[in-house]
Amino acid sequence: MELTVHGKQIYVGDSLRTHVEDKLEDLSHKYFDHTTFATVTFSREGHGHKQTKTHIQIQLGKNIMVISDATEMDPYVSFEAAAEKAAKQLRRYKRKIRDHHERIEQTPESEIIKARDYTLAAAPEQNDEPQTESAENDEPLIIAELTKDILTLSVSDAVMHMELTGGEPTLFRNKTNNELNMVYKRADGNVAWIDPSHHTKA
Repeated sequence: MELTVHGKQIYVGDSLRTHVEDKLEDLSHKYFDHTTFATVTFSREGHGHKQTKTHIQIQLGKNIMVISDATEMDPYVSFEAAAEKAAKQLRRYKRKIRDHHERIEQTPESEIIKARDYTLAAAPEQNDEPQTESAENDEPLIIAELTKDILTLSVSDAVMHMELTGGEPTLFRNKTNNELNMVYKRADGNVAWIDPSHHTKA
């Protein structure tokens, strides 16, 4: 497994780095044997930057990503909490991930939709001053542009993808009707499923 550990406004020493490597290697061997790479980022959070946030991304084979976060006062405690969240997801979906991985590996590249994934900069705070600049300057700034695969999945597999990434909305081609669908986590904790094929015709 290829592992990258880095810090934002925090020094990651050899001891913490070794601890992270050992823990993630154990998780990889215990739950999944197709881990290709993992990234762990430590950053300062909170008032006065007294807390440490740990962000973990684990790539499991092709098109399966596990994402978890945790914020604690101590970097080690923060990492352990984030790692436990990732382990919980891996335990929950262990068998399904293995089956899903095999199906995705056998899917012809021609059946996978390629899409652009844009990351937009946060909008600046508005003030009451008159706007003298042109409307073109109000366009959001694109700070990242990637190619993302839109997979053909069942609804349950799409929910699994969403859960593994910490609740990020998942766009997919529904294998039942071949339509583009989306699942996402609602504010009340329930899962919402958008299926345009079930729209009401006027």
